[in-house]
Amino acid sequence: MTKATNTGYKYIEFDEQNVPFIIGTRMKVVEIITSVYAYGWSAEELHFQYPHLTMSQIHSALAYYWDNKEEIDADMQKRLENVENLRQQAGESAIAKRLRTQGLIK
Repeated sequence: MTKATNTGYKYIEFDEQNVPFIIGTRMKVVEIITSVYAYGWSAEELHFQYPHLTMSQIHSALAYYWDNKEEIDADMQKRLENVENLRQQAGESAIAKRLRTQGLIK
């Protein structure tokens, strides 16, 4: 069982790494917001895509984001940079090399 800290938002707590998540799920607030930015999803679409979340949980996550936008945006940027670093370290995959050699991708 992970230790969580209350945030003042009914459905949002912090995990032991101080990452806000939706109570009763493994869904992080940053994951909800990433879906909003990546796909332009509304709260209703988020509910359709994540039916295990209630509309109240979704709106609580959105409210938490807007009240803590700078911090969460910085976290998303850090995550993006980490992924890019890992991608560069991994280099090109064998399948990509093969497809490139065959002229099937650029």
